[in-house]
Amino acid sequence: QVQLVESGGGLVQAGGSLRLACANSGRTFSNYALGWFRQAPGKERTFVAGITWSGQILYADSVKGRFTISRDNAKNTVYLQMNSLKPEDTAVYYCGLKNSNVVFRLASSYDYWGQGTQVTVSA
Repeated sequence: QVQLVESGGGLVQAGGSLRLACANSGRTFSNYALGWFRQAPGKERTFVAGITWSGQILYADSVKGRFTISRDNAKNTVYLQMNSLKPEDTAVYYCGLKNSNVVFRLASSYDYWGQGTQVTVSA
């Protein structure tokens, strides 16, 4: 069974940085796509960034140049470095996993999810 655990969220001032981690402590796949999504209260879960085991990377336009996604396959962990944070980045951040070699921007494409980690950016 896949078990995803997000960590690294918190409260930060605008312009600050956080690094999120998504660790898979359960079943792993030789091919995978992992996406970071975020969900603000009353809004849909939206794509932030994604990466595959082979290194394909996609970003949402709203975070390009500010966020960086990376992976450590040996640790079964994917990271999201978030710099120049803005109040509009405030949300619960989730990681989703799919047994695929393609990053999908749609949340419903992913089969496994973590519990989420809260990111709050104050003005």
